[in-house]
Amino acid sequence: MKKLAQSTSEADIKRVYSILQSYGIPVSVTYEKNSYFLWLLQPAFEAHARELMLRIAKHPEEFETPAEQSQSILKPLWQTLSKQAGLVTFLIALAVLAIAIAQLVDVQGTLRYLLIAHPNFPQLDMSEPWRLVTPAFLHFSATHLVFNLFWWWYLGGRIELSLGPKVLVGLFLFTAITSNLVQFYWQGPLFGGLSGVVYGLFGFAIIMSAKRGGPLWLPPMLIAFMLGWLLIGFAEALPLNMANEAHLAGLISGLVAGAFVRFGLKR
Repeated sequence: MKKLAQSTSEADIKRVYSILQSYGIPVSVTYEKNSYFLWLLQPAFEAHARELMLRIAKHPEEFETPAEQSQSILKPLWQTLSKQAGLVTFLIALAVLAIAIAQLVDVQGTLRYLLIAHPNFPQLDMSEPWRLVTPAFLHFSATHLVFNLFWWWYLGGRIELSLGPKVLVGLFLFTAITSNLVQFYWQGPLFGGLSGVVYGLFGFAIIMSAKRGGPLWLPPMLIAFMLGWLLIGFAEALPLNMANEAHLAGLISGLVAGAFVRFGLKR
């Protein structure tokens, strides 16, 4: 652990603690000898943490105050979420939700336009190139939808805030097209979900943060969970219809993209 700040004011330390946590920075607070100490749990986040603390000191108006938090339940929730993601993350999440509503209204019509190919004519139609991407927006259960949106916001938001919207757009398109094509050629056109993209973001973050940490660093337990879930899918240990090939293809494409951005672009 590394000490970031010390103060006799509990309110001041807790405010900085809350703001840093809302940006995904692992911190903790201790109390010793009439003082409160703010500790950084992962040294890789030090530069980001100190930059935020400088902004808090110079521009406190940018950050919500305890008075603002008490005014509304939804307002602080939205402010917290908006600090964890950018515009691209938000727009794609909104598109996924809009298409989920469209599926409730007219599932057959939605699938007819957004599946990678028509079920009765399972061949790619290059005159409709959007179909290479649109299966990523389709979901077939509320659990599937919520699970994918959570991980999209968590991983996609970090990537967009640290590397910019263009990187996230490129990564989304690359991992979506790769995972959709692999799943299509393996099992046909009847599939959908953002899971391939999520695994792509996961693989990308692993490569980008390996041995150097930073804002894309992922806790070991999270990595174990994601890889375990992938293995459970292939083992068919759960009574769920999972697009396992899309998950694996997404992961591999994310690893490749991460290696390209981290090592290839330096040359």
